[in-house]
Amino acid sequence: MSNNRHIWEGWTVQDFIDELEITFPYQTFHTFEDVREWCKSEQPYYKKHIPEVYNHFIKKVNFKVV
Repeated sequence: MSNNRHIWEGWTVQDFIDELEITFPYQTFHTFEDVREWCKSEQPYYKKHIPEVYNHFIKKVNFKVV
């Protein structure tokens, strides 16, 4: 799927990723479910699971799961 896919009122997948990238370096995750919940809770406006956003951060978190 494309990061240009429209999700909510002009917001694309990439817009949500960009918003979460700001605080991502400060997160510590214990499980992949933690990543999923963090993505949902920190997304502005839209609080549903977006698979592309989750998958983006799962790829980055492999070294951070404790």
